[in-house]
Amino acid sequence: MTGNPAQGLAAETPDEQNIALYLQTHPDFFERHLPLLTRMRLQHPRNTGTVSLIERQVEVLRDKHATLEQQLAEFVRVARANDQLADRIHHFTMRLLRTPTRAAALHEIQSSLREDFDTFLGVLLLQNGAAGDADSQFVRIVAADDTVFRSFDSLLTSGKPRCGQVRDSQRDFLFGNNAADVGSVALIPLGALSPPGLLALGSADRDRFHPGMSTEFLARMGELIAAALSRS
Repeated sequence: MTGNPAQGLAAETPDEQNIALYLQTHPDFFERHLPLLTRMRLQHPRNTGTVSLIERQVEVLRDKHATLEQQLAEFVRVARANDQLADRIHHFTMRLLRTPTRAAALHEIQSSLREDFDTFLGVLLLQNGAAGDADSQFVRIVAADDTVFRSFDSLLTSGKPRCGQVRDSQRDFLFGNNAADVGSVALIPLGALSPPGLLALGSADRDRFHPGMSTEFLARMGELIAAALSRS
């Protein structure tokens, strides 16, 4: 004897997970039920029509293949970019290794940032400069108690580079008259110096330095600069 479902209770429906599991563990199901396979029609993924199960499988595989191709292309792009950046860091290292003095190192740092890394704006802040350090706009000697410079204390304490946006007061402090042209900033603490220094790189492109980017190479650059400036 059969009857209608009780009022307020949903009618029983097939357990989709069990069906999916059964089909996975019995891949020959449709082979044993060929008429069913030929009668099955599925919604077309891009219009209101229908397609056969096999056509839908081909469509799924095609989409999956396109996704994998996109992922592979992105992996290749990132790998090539990392290789290029590694080459630039190597060149930067060799330039610093060939410098016999602190003054020569400062010159090579500025030149390499401009020539090898296409830096739009760069400023190196030092708390204890040597004679002649501040002869260019690139190097600035700051007082340890400077209020704006102290706003970078958490960054200097962390020792980790940071990318993205900075406060207006910080941007003005770093880049002066060029501050309005800066869209994004990379801040590289030089914690190995005593007292710590700071390298700030500015770009007109708001996406050049963004919070999600890897800072591993920037950290290496900071270590190299600190080591080079430790010379007398």
